[in-house]
Amino acid sequence: MSGVWVFKNGVIRLVENPPAGSGKVLVYEPTGEVISSYSALERILTGLGWERYYNDFDLLQFHKSSSIDLISVPKDFSKLKSVHMYDIVVKIPNKFHVRDVN
Repeated sequence: MSGVWVFKNGVIRLVENPPAGSGKVLVYEPTGEVISSYSALERILTGLGWERYYNDFDLLQFHKSSSIDLISVPKDFSKLKSVHMYDIVVKIPNKFHVRDVN
């Protein structure tokens, strides 16, 4: 099974093969900031206690010492897809959400 798990109106469903860049944005809930660059994402993650890993040339990776979770995103921000956004939402509950651009 591949795809993106979507949480909406209390219901979870699997969306298989979502379109690339499907009109989604990652939002930092406490401030309402739309994450538009990796520098913004890294600033927020660092503030939440996540540390950057530097061992992969194709990915940006972040780890929190109190967790087994690893956040991995493509090094090119333009290749960030909804699956990466939802991964962040699941690993950092109540801090981020994914929203439609429209």
